[in-house]
Amino acid sequence: MSDTASTRATRHAPDRSPVAAPDLLSSLAPLLAAWVPRQRWFAGKGRLLTGFTLVAATELLPGTERGGTPGLLQMLVRAQQGTPPSRTPAGGDCYQLLLGTHPAPPPHLAPAVIGRPAGGPLRGRTVYDALLDNRLCGLLLERLRVPGRIGALRFRRETDADIPSGLPARPIAVEQSNSSVVFGDTFILKVFRRIEPGVNPDLELPRALAGTRCARVPAPAAWFESATPEEGGEATTLGVLQPFLAGSTDGWQLALNALAVRADFTRSARALGHATAEVHTALAQALPTTELRRPQLDAIAAGMNERLEATARAVPVLQPYRGRLRAAFDELAAIGHDGRGWAAQRIHGDLHLGQTLRSADGGRWALIDFEGEPARPLAERRRPQPAVRDVAAMLRSFDYAARSGPAGGDPWALDWARRTRAAYCLGYAEAGGLDPRSAPELMRAYETDKAVYEVLYEARHRPDWLAVPMAAIRRLASCGEPGAG
Repeated sequence: MSDTASTRATRHAPDRSPVAAPDLLSSLAPLLAAWVPRQRWFAGKGRLLTGFTLVAATELLPGTERGGTPGLLQMLVRAQQGTPPSRTPAGGDCYQLLLGTHPAPPPHLAPAVIGRPAGGPLRGRTVYDALLDNRLCGLLLERLRVPGRIGALRFRRETDADIPSGLPARPIAVEQSNSSVVFGDTFILKVFRRIEPGVNPDLELPRALAGTRCARVPAPAAWFESATPEEGGEATTLGVLQPFLAGSTDGWQLALNALAVRADFTRSARALGHATAEVHTALAQALPTTELRRPQLDAIAAGMNERLEATARAVPVLQPYRGRLRAAFDELAAIGHDGRGWAAQRIHGDLHLGQTLRSADGGRWALIDFEGEPARPLAERRRPQPAVRDVAAMLRSFDYAARSGPAGGDPWALDWARRTRAAYCLGYAEAGGLDPRSAPELMRAYETDKAVYEVLYEARHRPDWLAVPMAAIRRLASCGEPGAG
């Protein structure tokens, strides 16, 4: 990585920069209060939004009050909400906004418009989501090509990364916890929305894997971060540029395609198990590992129980199963009580079929999106954990496909899930990973914890899908067989 161009990349905002205006946020607040809660990446749904506080603002491109030149403003704002949950910082969740400004944006940007401030430094200009503006996305790519500091931001790149200029930009128009833009068929930029201090695992882990020459994960080419280190002396990751695997298909779509024509998927699942084990082995080589003993296993089981109780309060349909589900977590704690331990290492943290890609040529699997579950605190996501957690999450994904796909959970689809899950575990063991079926206590506990998470997610975001995790809840509560479909 190189900062040799830091001096050349530094820009001084003009005196009339909106960043320097004390009423910048107050003039934008009414617009943001209406727009932010509607975004997929907003984590505070269901709680009253009472206002915002400004954490930082950087003008990446000064806009003009007249003419056709847009402005680009990067902001970190903290959302003030009533009754924050225990995971939320005292000041509220922090979000990254990339705002375009224009006196009269062209018609094709109408879906991106946030509004026109009634006053303040941006009065007379329309404010919109800059990541839907190809021109401003191109500016971000150019900043990533030339390392250096701009205001409160620092742009960095790997020294061997070849990033061409002028690549056409297109946003990925799918619901996700962050925002992504593809440049040509070469790179994809992920912009993190909910921000916590420190290095994001989606930068940290792929960089570590690149050092092991693991070819299963695209290596980052560039990234941008806060210029001022936060807690622990680490800068905060704001976005990552990685190679775009053009022509690949994600595992979720491949599984649904197989289900639609009642095709076997065991060969693909077995190969995916191989890929997962290879990534876990490389992570264990590249980053510190540890052993979980009684105190750590007790803490993990306690956290699972807390999530179960909180979800049962929020989703009453879960309440009748609480006692039997809690037994799975008690079995996990019993490992430590018996004097046993369990190996822990860095893992993916949110592994499912949608986080995998299979190439069009040769059908080689790759793993992507190492951010972990965005709803969990960053410190927790960066903590070593049993590799079985990733395996259990993938098993849940096969079950999801079987129950939500074209077959709709009929007996053939459920048998498809059973066979596919078994093939994935076999492939994992063949590639040198510990056979996950040899750890039934961990498998059941982590699969149960994942199903509880799914219940809360679906109840909040997709109520029509709630039946999918609830089917797993009934299975896990009744028989506790982690490898069953």
